[in-house]
Amino acid sequence: MKTVHTFSVVFWLKKRSTRKDGTIPIYARITVDGIRSDVSTKHSVLQSYWSYDTGRVKTKVNGAKSINDDLMEVYQDITQGKKELLEEGRILTAQSVKLRYLGQDVPLRTLKDLLQYHKDNEVQKLEAGTAKNYGATEKYLLLFIKKKYKASNVHLGHINYSFVLSFENYLRNCKPLKASQPLTNNGIMKHMERLKKMTTIAFKLDCIKKDPFAFFRANFNRYDRPFLSIEELKLMESLSLKDIGLGYVRDVFVFACYTGLSYIDAKQLKPEHVVLGMDGDDWIFTRREKSETFVKIPLLEKAKVILNKYADKLYGKNEDLLLPVYSNQKCNKYLKVLASKCGIDKNLSFHCARHTFATSVTLANGVPIETVSKLLGHKKLSTTQIYARVLEKKISADISDLKVKLKSTERKVA
Repeated sequence: MKTVHTFSVVFWLKKRSTRKDGTIPIYARITVDGIRSDVSTKHSVLQSYWSYDTGRVKTKVNGAKSINDDLMEVYQDITQGKKELLEEGRILTAQSVKLRYLGQDVPLRTLKDLLQYHKDNEVQKLEAGTAKNYGATEKYLLLFIKKKYKASNVHLGHINYSFVLSFENYLRNCKPLKASQPLTNNGIMKHMERLKKMTTIAFKLDCIKKDPFAFFRANFNRYDRPFLSIEELKLMESLSLKDIGLGYVRDVFVFACYTGLSYIDAKQLKPEHVVLGMDGDDWIFTRREKSETFVKIPLLEKAKVILNKYADKLYGKNEDLLLPVYSNQKCNKYLKVLASKCGIDKNLSFHCARHTFATSVTLANGVPIETVSKLLGHKKLSTTQIYARVLEKKISADISDLKVKLKSTERKVA
């Protein structure tokens, strides 16, 4: 059953606050269901200039139009606040309308408020590479509301499931911010995920009544990132290189292929991260930059060889790093050159090293996926399954073992 409220806004002179120059402050009185609350309009006039019949400054008074226009704006803003409260399903009282008018009932009211709040309070918690992506999402959001609402901003009350679907549709059909970076399905889903993180903040702060993403499901296209087979990895290892830079990139990439370290974790590897394990052998003990998960990785012989190769010198700005690691962009550029020299027709990036470690170095050699998950520093086994691929060679070997076992069983039965 819909509740009907009585509501009114009138302007009056607060005589007990008369100023030294004789002017009296003008207040707006908000009344809901017989209960009232007053708010200052920031204007004052002489009592002789005030019309008690109209609740406005007398029209013949100098400056009356400017004050009366402001009073009309106050009236409209208070009325709009009342409308917003009803639309949001909030409790309607004179005090709640007053607080809405003053902007004190919720910390965030508009989409731009939310974007600014996220910049001020959340962005600094993110890695630089992640934080910069929110800038593109913000630009797309502002372009979207300009097209859909013909406005530069919208109230958070407009952000509902319909808004979410409309934004997704806009991204699928709009012109990309950069021609060189077209919006793919997975890119669109990333923008939707960023919007979801921001609206979740608004929902938790009680700035929006319902979670607009409650029924939305992000659908990512599965992308098989390239990895090196063990034969291709050996080709990379044995490649004779005269260029020092290519040699650095090759060695660090191969090191990551045998340890599963990400680019940033390999770049930040320090002497104190290499420790003697309980088995008497060398291990890497480090905390992943991305997830802060602690990982313990036994050093395989080929990874040790690379560390020993660079053991005579430390690297980095503070000369406290174990490996000479270029920028990610430069590494990826050099990896394409290395792939070409090896005759490997794959679009290699540094991240392919983790996939190579998971697929060709560990899983293909019988290491259980649970162990691989621990080595990669994943919190969920499902994340590791994205990296895991069952190779034909591994299938062939497993089936060969199965055939032997079946034959053995048949002999016993016979």
